[in-house]
Amino acid sequence: MNDGVKTGKQQPLLEIRNLRVELNQARGKGRLSVLDGVSLSVSKGEIVGIVGESGCGKSVLSLSVLGLLPNAMQMTEGEIWYKGKHPLHQLRDKELRGFRGKELSMVFQDPMSSLNDGLTVGTQVIETFRLHLGCSRKEAVERTVRLFRKVGLSRPEALLSEYPHQLSGGMRQRIMIAMAVSCNPGLLIADEPTTALDVTIQAQILDLMKKIREEDGTSIILISHDLGVVADMCDRIAVMYAGNIVEEGTVDDIFERPRHPYTIGLLHSIPTPAKKQKALYSIPGTVPALQDRGTGCRFAPRCAYATERCTAEAPAFLSIDEAHRARCILAAGEGVKADAVS
Repeated sequence: MNDGVKTGKQQPLLEIRNLRVELNQARGKGRLSVLDGVSLSVSKGEIVGIVGESGCGKSVLSLSVLGLLPNAMQMTEGEIWYKGKHPLHQLRDKELRGFRGKELSMVFQDPMSSLNDGLTVGTQVIETFRLHLGCSRKEAVERTVRLFRKVGLSRPEALLSEYPHQLSGGMRQRIMIAMAVSCNPGLLIADEPTTALDVTIQAQILDLMKKIREEDGTSIILISHDLGVVADMCDRIAVMYAGNIVEEGTVDDIFERPRHPYTIGLLHSIPTPAKKQKALYSIPGTVPALQDRGTGCRFAPRCAYATERCTAEAPAFLSIDEAHRARCILAAGEGVKADAVS
């Protein structure tokens, strides 16, 4: 069964079905589940946000799509389909390399560690054009200059011969985005793309990503811990907790009608002017370690509404309406009130 929510009747650009990823423990101690039955779809031109605390599995999900899981992890169940006809889960490394950069691209959290400091930024982008599009060097240089202008970089010709360490964090992130969109990919995955940047530069980078979606029709998966950014950027949101998607819906669903206690807790932890003189709400406890997830609801140890049933059985992904689902026994009917946490 596919838990993912589809928008409309069109074929999803990306469809993840019941994905399970496991970690091989050292010294033959067996495997631990990292992702457990994750399903998600992304339509053409859509921006889908994935939110949750560190350790929830957000980055592992994105690396699964690109076939870049660490050696100790492997996909043991599920399917990942691109455009309904490319089974990414069945492709070999060589075939996946043909997709990465050309059809699927990623912008990582730290541009300094993602760029090669031993090569000029011009060389790194030029080689992307030559590798995936077979351009001559002259054409690749011309495309790179145009692309630098498109992503808002001044003096693009001079930048061709500069190294990453000579550039600011915002400029490096623009270079990373330029590399990621150089071949007009259908899907761009952005993993915390503004974390290391100041607020002004963050806004510029997010506006650039919106522009890419509007001009090129690129679909985006935006991974973030910043709910304010997700509210501004995304069409739909998937809330992850301990290797599961626990709630999924439109931005309005999640922010105005949240049904999972974890989602509600995250929303109450957002700083607002009204909370200026008050201590911010903090969800008690921490995300469970892989070996401590248990058999019931994984959020139960931190949930004020948990019952014996919650600790004994894993909750189903209940449909609230056509596009809104939550993995909680209280999601049906009235559910947990969004103002119940204070």
